[in-house]
Amino acid sequence: MLRVDDIDQRIVASLTADARASYADIGTAVSLSAPAVKRRVDRLRAAGVIRGFTTVIDPAAVGWATEAFVELFCVGRTAPTQIEEAARRHPEVVAAYTVSGEADALVHLRAADIGHLEQALERLRAEPFVTSTRSTIVLSRLVDNPGSGLAAAVTPQS
Repeated sequence: MLRVDDIDQRIVASLTADARASYADIGTAVSLSAPAVKRRVDRLRAAGVIRGFTTVIDPAAVGWATEAFVELFCVGRTAPTQIEEAARRHPEVVAAYTVSGEADALVHLRAADIGHLEQALERLRAEPFVTSTRSTIVLSRLVDNPGSGLAAAVTPQS
């Protein structure tokens, strides 16, 4: 198992804040050369600590500003893999989770407008294992910081 030290944690925090930061810039922040930072990033990627890099897009800018959280209630003992496979078939699904409580899963949907959201919801409801749903439409986003909790988790505390 890979031991993640203080420098690795600072590198991960830097990449979480700005995944496009150069190895030289990160090196300056953590007192290492750019090649040393690259070696550490490669090691962190190989070990699965860093799973990838992504682009964060403003949904409204691409016309998908309507979103909802949908609780799924499923037949009997529906396996999480069944829910996952179904969720991946729907392009409007942003994320899906198994949850505790009354519902079996929670699905985050994003769509162009209410009509599009309704169509996506109907397709999700048509999955053979879904018995019912309960939806909550998002009115406004108050906090949207992907990865911020992870950055706090790997940033050394003073």
